[in-house]
Amino acid sequence: MTDATLVTGINEWLVDQALGEPDVVTMFEGLCSRIHGIGIPLGRARLTWPTLHPLFKAETIVWRRGQTTEFEQFLHQENASEAWNQSPMKYMFDHDLNVLRRNLDGPAKLLDFPVLNELADQGLTDYLVLRTALTIRNEIDTTKTLGIIATWSADRPGGFTNDELEAIKKIQRRFAVACKTAIQARIARNISETYLGREAGNRVLAGSIRRGDGAETRAVVWYNDLRNSTALADTMPGKDFIQLLNEYFDVTATPIIEAGGEVLDFVGDGVLAIFPYSDDEQQKKAVIAATTALTNVLAARDRLNEARMDQGLFPIKFGIGLNTGTVMFGNIGVSQRLTFSVIGPTVNEVSRIESLTKATGVDALVTRDIVALQPESWVSIGRQRLNGVSEEMELFTFAEEPVQQAITVEAIELPPIVKN
Repeated sequence: MTDATLVTGINEWLVDQALGEPDVVTMFEGLCSRIHGIGIPLGRARLTWPTLHPLFKAETIVWRRGQTTEFEQFLHQENASEAWNQSPMKYMFDHDLNVLRRNLDGPAKLLDFPVLNELADQGLTDYLVLRTALTIRNEIDTTKTLGIIATWSADRPGGFTNDELEAIKKIQRRFAVACKTAIQARIARNISETYLGREAGNRVLAGSIRRGDGAETRAVVWYNDLRNSTALADTMPGKDFIQLLNEYFDVTATPIIEAGGEVLDFVGDGVLAIFPYSDDEQQKKAVIAATTALTNVLAARDRLNEARMDQGLFPIKFGIGLNTGTVMFGNIGVSQRLTFSVIGPTVNEVSRIESLTKATGVDALVTRDIVALQPESWVSIGRQRLNGVSEEMELFTFAEEPVQQAITVEAIELPPIVKN
């Protein structure tokens, strides 16, 4: 018989988790270890839940006693996979079941789903699936299909006892409360990072939500803008223009993020991004990250345009400007509607710098601080008058047509934005 006092201890631990800021992976790992610790023969457990993310529909954790816990995310896709179609979970959804159990050994063995054969081969003897509904707003899935699904597998001959099954059911219900807290926190973080960016999203979630909240920081500031966008918007069907914009943003914004930069805003058909730094050494890293992103953006553009021309479509053209300096990063707008962005002369200048790429016929223009690390790669086009800027500024472009081959590099870890 499972000691009720020990089960209560796990439930109290779950209350503490719910009152804190639990990480769902760490919490599930800790729960499984505690369940095994009170004598329940848990050999394997799996937790799956829905999420709101532009790339992923659901997330899952697999715990195996004595092994590293695994975390996996499932992509949105129009057609369900064969593994899902043949899974016990799909069967439960189709028949509106909250509990499913199968014996994996002995005379009552029932292996009527492909995954059960795999689990039996691994030495597991009992398989219990519990579905706990959670109210999580999701306009894609119905309320009926939302919630957590946990599978609990024993590895003792004969499987779970009835007392152990009841204990697991009680524990999962309490776990669902803590799990909802963790899942909603993950969803909030996913949404904030998707719409605001990593740094701005973290600041908003940390309470920086008043107009004027912010800090000065030094950064490499990036701005790129699509050429002929007004004419394209006027002559293309709306759906086709949106697809064009998404292809354009894919080739411009993705390399920035991959290099460690922070995309702050899509300004119409422009991309505003920063690579922050706080000292000279970090400035070098920020410049390297920005120029790496620049090389990869142009490489991605060329690949996209080659594919577009093969389809009889016109090539996408855009210009890029890079500048360095101090910017104000924070909340601007009205109290009822704010945006987190950067402002200041450095930002104003970079948009003017980018606009000169069209007049000069080059892909990119950068300032002297960008050039300093690799002067042989750049050539001056002289001092230029920027619209709305009092002093002329010397600008540089590529010394020769760059080889458009993407550079494979891990994202450079840039510092969080702090006060200067």
